[in-house]
Amino acid sequence: MPMQLENETTLSFESERRERVSNYPNNRPWRDLSDQWMSHAFSSKYMYNFSSLGRPIIQTPIDMVALQELIWTTRPDLIIETGIAHGGSLILSASMLALLDYCEAAENGEMLDPRASRRRVLGVDIDIRSHNRAAIIKHPLSHLIEMIQGSSIDSDIIAKVHSVAATYKRILVILDSNHTHNHVLAELEAYAPLTSLGSYCVVFDTVVEDLPADTFPDRPWNKGDNPKTAVWEYQRRLREGLHLAADGEPLMFEVDSEMENKLLITVAPDGYLKRI
Repeated sequence: MPMQLENETTLSFESERRERVSNYPNNRPWRDLSDQWMSHAFSSKYMYNFSSLGRPIIQTPIDMVALQELIWTTRPDLIIETGIAHGGSLILSASMLALLDYCEAAENGEMLDPRASRRRVLGVDIDIRSHNRAAIIKHPLSHLIEMIQGSSIDSDIIAKVHSVAATYKRILVILDSNHTHNHVLAELEAYAPLTSLGSYCVVFDTVVEDLPADTFPDRPWNKGDNPKTAVWEYQRRLREGLHLAADGEPLMFEVDSEMENKLLITVAPDGYLKRI
């Protein structure tokens, strides 16, 4: 196919996609069905059914697809994740970084030495279980992963993460640990400023605000006290006063509504935050 025709075809496809997605919010019956599906998914622990390259991942497949899109688009050299659990999300991120390395080497006609990659996934968790740590270290992608044990909002842990981040230029942040309002807000204050311009700070489980109040009877988060309320508060703070990112530039985020609209089913409504 001639290059010009190929480019025109791609632009036409993208234009049709954007138009299609822009109409989804107006389809209230479909959105109501999506909300019902999400409620059933949580009550049935649907998110616990999947794995990423052999490690369990507590996530919806739809949000896993969204993450790989973001990683491919932003091409980070560092992904910071709070919340490790079984390590599946770390492995998913590491696999995408490995693919970026492979594709860049192929584009440049170079031989790839996987162990020479500077890209990293940095995971933080208050309790990294020994069997999970051992399985992550044993994984073939472990050379792309570093882990820090401790509370993600402890000042010493924050300092360690910032020290690592200081040596990287393109950073993507994923917050998925304790889902209470105060904890997530503290994480946003600590780590959102590390997000590179044009990259994302993804806040998972903002959907808690939209679910029935009795969905998490054994958890400290609920309606009015969850990641979405923390995102709202953080955005309010950014609007009311000048905040600086780690690179010294003004810090501003917008919700990627196109991502949310096309997913329809996501645990992160209002949670795909793009730094602008």
